[in-house]
Amino acid sequence: MTSKPEADARLVEAHDLALAALREFTPASTIGPAAGYIAEEDGSVSLRFENRLAGYPGWYWTVTVARVDDEEPTVLEAELLPGDGALLAPEWVPWAERLAEYRAHQAELADAAAAATDGDDGDRSDGAADVELDDVLDDELDEDDDEASDILHAGDLDGVDIDELDDSASDDELDDSASDDAEDDDADVEDDAEDDDADVRGADAGEVDEEE
Repeated sequence: MTSKPEADARLVEAHDLALAALREFTPASTIGPAAGYIAEEDGSVSLRFENRLAGYPGWYWTVTVARVDDEEPTVLEAELLPGDGALLAPEWVPWAERLAEYRAHQAELADAAAAATDGDDGDRSDGAADVELDDVLDDELDEDDDEASDILHAGDLDGVDIDELDDSASDDELDDSASDDAEDDDADVEDDAEDDDADVRGADAGEVDEEE
């Protein structure tokens, strides 16, 4: 069993150095209080600070510090790292693999639909009548047309035959038209007769003048 390396006390206490490194690339408002440290195998120490950056619950600002011999501590790297139970993005999957999974799923759905269709055909093979939806719709439309025709030509409406009224109106119009034509003809005959009488009177008057 490998024991954890002992942490250098000067590195564990290098909080000011770590905070200064973090403030170089993130606002101070996103950095919370110290949240412990991790002693690395190579002797360096990762100092952790709570994260107040929205969208990263369970993550920590982590600054790894080290020192050589008796030199002052120095910063190796500073970053935002997930802690235990942090919200992580799903593992990246190449597009070719995702496409293959999608096509396999579509094939499964198609097979299931085909199996369901075959099952329906088997249930119908017991001699039951196979009714087409289009035929049913056509029959319903024909019935609607017949009902509309009956309403338009309903015959008696409150005791009055609409068709009879239409015929009577037509007969009356024909009678009126014939009467008007007859009156016009009589007027034309009378005008012709008056013209003939006038011509005759004019001719007689001319003969009398010649004799005198």
